[in-house]
Amino acid sequence: MAKNYLLIYSEQLATGIELLCQNIKAPSNTLFQIRKSSSSVYANIREANYGQSKADMLSKFEIALKECSETEGWLQLLFNTSSIDETTYKNYRNLCGRIRRILIASCKTLKENNRA
Repeated sequence: MAKNYLLIYSEQLATGIELLCQNIKAPSNTLFQIRKSSSSVYANIREANYGQSKADMLSKFEIALKECSETEGWLQLLFNTSSIDETTYKNYRNLCGRIRRILIASCKTLKENNRA
């Protein structure tokens, strides 16, 4: 069985962000928001694997894509306010980028298959 990298990466993101938030000093709202958006990426990707239809799967992937972008924004804010260092910021930003690229390709494929 092929590895589901999208699921693996999204789980790494949600887990990593949760652990990060437990160990950094930052405004509680920022920590709440980044926890929420990163866990939503993971949750929507998991849900998409059991979508009721291709359209449902596409919808979940598109939500995950938005949440991934939001997570990147909160990471940028944490970095800008010196709550996280550059290495941490780049590691999570790169993980978000990997997830985003797979989601974009998956959405494109689902849309093309819907037209056929």
